[in-house]
Amino acid sequence: MKTVYKFAVLILTTLAVTACGLAQDGPKVTAPLNLERGVIGPVGGNSSWAGYSALNVIPGAGLIPSTSKTTAFYLGFTGGSTADISKIVLYATARNSSTITAVTPVTYGGISNPSIKLSTTTVCAVQPISIGSPCIVRLDPLTMTLSALSDYYLVVYFTANDSNNNSLSAAVGQNYISSLSGWYMPSDQTQLTVGQSIPAGSAGHPPNFLMYVMTN
Repeated sequence: MKTVYKFAVLILTTLAVTACGLAQDGPKVTAPLNLERGVIGPVGGNSSWAGYSALNVIPGAGLIPSTSKTTAFYLGFTGGSTADISKIVLYATARNSSTITAVTPVTYGGISNPSIKLSTTTVCAVQPISIGSPCIVRLDPLTMTLSALSDYYLVVYFTANDSNNNSLSAAVGQNYISSLSGWYMPSDQTQLTVGQSIPAGSAGHPPNFLMYVMTN
C-alpha cells in the first residue's frame, strides 16, 4: 500500500550547479534553463515504491522554446537511503497520442539500473532528506532536443521485492502550477516498444519524482 504525505509549509527548492575545476579564464559556463514549468513551492511525499513504475508526462504543449541540443531530468526524493532502479526510459509519442514513436534509455552515472545512494552527502548535501529538505538528483543528460510536436513520458521502474524501495519516498508537487504531471502503476512499464501504447493513467495529477526538465 502506498502512503502519501503532504507538507504545508512553502519550500523554495534551489538547484545548485557547480562547475568543478573551472579555471578563472576558462570557457564560459551556461546555466541550465527550464524546458518545462517545473515543481515550485511545497512538496509532499509518496512512499513505498518496490515494484512500481512512476510515469511522468512532459507535454509538448508545455515546452519552453529552446535551441539546446541536450535535455536533463531531475528527480526529487523525500525519504529513503537508497533508490534501487531497474530501468529508466523516455517514451515519445505524437502530440495528444498514446502510440509510442521512439524509446530512449536514460541512465544515471552511465548505469542503466542504478542504485542512487541518497544517504550520502555527495549525492544529497542536506541530511537527512525529508519533505522539508528534498534531495534533487540529476539523471545523465540526453543528446536530444524535445519537440513541441511530441509528448514525452519519463518512466522509472523501481526494483521489486526490494527493502530499500519499500522505504523510498517520492517528492510530489502540491501547487499544481507545474506543466508536468503523472501517475504510477504496480508493474514494470519500461519494457514497451515502438507501436505499443502508453498505459492509461491519471495524467492530471502532480508528477512523482520528476521535478524539473532542463537543458543540462
